[in-house]
Amino acid sequence: MNYLMHLMVYFEIFAIVALSLNLMLGYGGLLQIAHAGYYGIGAYSATLLWVHFGFGFIPGLILAGVCAGFLSLLVSLPARRFKGDYFVMVSIAVQALIYAVLYNWTSVTNGPFGISGIPKPEVLGVEFSSTGAVTLLYGFIALIFIGVISLLKTSPFGRALQAIRDDELAAKSVGIPVNKLKMQVFAIASALVGCAGGLYAAYVSYIDPTSFNLNESILMLSMVVIGGVGNIRGPLLGAFILITLPEALRFVALPDAIAANIRLLIYGVLLIILMLVRPQGLAGNYRYQ
Repeated sequence: MNYLMHLMVYFEIFAIVALSLNLMLGYGGLLQIAHAGYYGIGAYSATLLWVHFGFGFIPGLILAGVCAGFLSLLVSLPARRFKGDYFVMVSIAVQALIYAVLYNWTSVTNGPFGISGIPKPEVLGVEFSSTGAVTLLYGFIALIFIGVISLLKTSPFGRALQAIRDDELAAKSVGIPVNKLKMQVFAIASALVGCAGGLYAAYVSYIDPTSFNLNESILMLSMVVIGGVGNIRGPLLGAFILITLPEALRFVALPDAIAANIRLLIYGVLLIILMLVRPQGLAGNYRYQ
């Protein structure tokens, strides 16, 4: 039961991650490969606030989101002039830069050794130390984020984003401030994933830079693309599949010497088949070009 709850906690964290990335990709049409970087900024910011400055769980989580969102604004100001493939390349460079800072700024992040002893979540004097308790708390937080993103989707802000995604030139012609909205959605998505990073740090009680590298960004992007963009259910489905599929393959009887490689091969083939059969994602409303 603890194992299933552990998977549920990861699903709740990555549901927020996938939904935040979908806000950029599915609604704004902005493809970026630096989401794990902002996830890491949130995780390290929250950790430092909790461990070194004595902040409570909720204030530290909120400030972690603010830090990630503020950093994204600093990046998006010069990057707003880039579009398409050039924007993707800039985001890859940002991902590499953030990872390098987390790995090498040893006086703050402790470098490759990471930071341990992160306190468990505590709200109103109640410590959520067991996996079951964390599952309930994170489930409640995830529902709040889902509600916020749903409101953003149906708001004038969300409809303007979808107009930019579908035809940026037409959106400009009717007076939609394209660059301003792109910066705003970039900051909002980064703040949300920063909060998710704080949730991850509080749950595992230890973080190091390897959890926030390029591979993790690709995993996050895969969740959104496989599940489908342009709605709420797609990223949730993608997060569920990519959290549970590797775990399900652990129960396939394979020789120990080749088990890891065979599982990885099966995993890759299944993903390829999914994208060939359903290129817009399993539950997507929009196919990203």
